[in-house]
Amino acid sequence: MQRIYINPSRALAPQLQPAVDAIAAGQVVAFPTDTLYGLAANPFDPAGVAAVFALKGRGADQALPLIAADVDQVMRVAIIDPVAMRLARAFWPGPLTLLLRSTAPLAPGVGSADGLVGVRVPDSDIGRTLARLVGFPVTATSANRSGEAPTADPDVVIASLSQLAALVDGGQCRGGPPSTIVDASTTPRLIREGAIPWSRVLEFLSVPSD
Repeated sequence: MQRIYINPSRALAPQLQPAVDAIAAGQVVAFPTDTLYGLAANPFDPAGVAAVFALKGRGADQALPLIAADVDQVMRVAIIDPVAMRLARAFWPGPLTLLLRSTAPLAPGVGSADGLVGVRVPDSDIGRTLARLVGFPVTATSANRSGEAPTADPDVVIASLSQLAALVDGGQCRGGPPSTIVDASTTPRLIREGAIPWSRVLEFLSVPSD
């Protein structure tokens, strides 16, 4: 495993290039998000997606979420209706995952059986820059074995997932709950409450848009 220590005083893109190359080669890379460490792979590559499930030791019936560089990148893989766009503009970058109607040929195990995909723009320079350099959203499921707790600690990631191609070591993540998941493909509904309280989302939606 290659451990890529991120120096915050240096340009980020050149430091991330080995991780970008690994993802392009169908490999899996661990990286820090704004909450916890995640596993990045090419969501269009069946072999790369299968490698994520193999590393985690879990079945492909649990769809993998994505992180993107920005809203424009999200729109390349999913439909964002006006209500979903309001949520995106209000809570991104940040820990809100939106389930949206997929429009892209994602690999099995990424989108759900009913054609939805979970995606967000993280409040993490490393995560956003990684997706921007790769050129499309990347998977972002938590970097842990199935049954183990997600972690904000890169040392724990290495101990648990020694077969990773690379670890982007940005130090400790903020930690805390994972992202909140909201189905925004129709009328928004809560799937999982996490870092953003559902009450805050409902309060925002109760205010008429301009």
